[in-house]
Amino acid sequence: MVALPGCTDLKLQENYQLLNRELATVDPWRLDGNPFERERHAQMLRLSLAQDAITSALEVGCAAGAFTEKLAPHCQRLTVIDVVPRAIARTRQRMNKPAHVSWIVADVQQYSSEELFDLIVVAEVLYYIGGIAEMRMAIGNLLRMLAPGGHLVFGSARDANCRRWGHVAGAETVIAMLNEKLVEVERLEFRGHSDNEDCVLARFLNPVSSS
Repeated sequence: MVALPGCTDLKLQENYQLLNRELATVDPWRLDGNPFERERHAQMLRLSLAQDAITSALEVGCAAGAFTEKLAPHCQRLTVIDVVPRAIARTRQRMNKPAHVSWIVADVQQYSSEELFDLIVVAEVLYYIGGIAEMRMAIGNLLRMLAPGGHLVFGSARDANCRRWGHVAGAETVIAMLNEKLVEVERLEFRGHSDNEDCVLARFLNPVSSS
């Protein structure tokens, strides 16, 4: 059984094991083969590129690399973190290890960087990490690494679906937290053909001045 190192929380361990099992499949979460997922990634990329050129970006949770592959060519530097080593390994293999991308196995609640990022992308990740307090901790950690004037692109299934899947909250809850510190610039809500295909994407601006 694959275990999350240093974690004693049963729910987090279950989520970690679930991610490992799903990543063992050919197309995890149908991120490549499902038209809904392809459109979701196309909109995430549009939101990510809505600002100026991306000097340094952070992607939180790469899954099997479907979105990382789209984002990387637009970044001078891209840091990719995922708590599951298999996700990092699959994405690196898929992309043939481009030199401007850094790969780090890390927990979003604990990862830190001296470099500030002008873009952070975090999608379909935060509902895996535990309760509301853990979500808030992860958001606070990300905001410490977001450069003044930088953008954060967030995506998630809605609260109702996340709770149906056994998680505590989803898009609406996290967006409310992000709006406490950031300025929401744009929001997209769209649905696919199944009940599970119902998500929200949003782009936020960090209004904090560097001075």
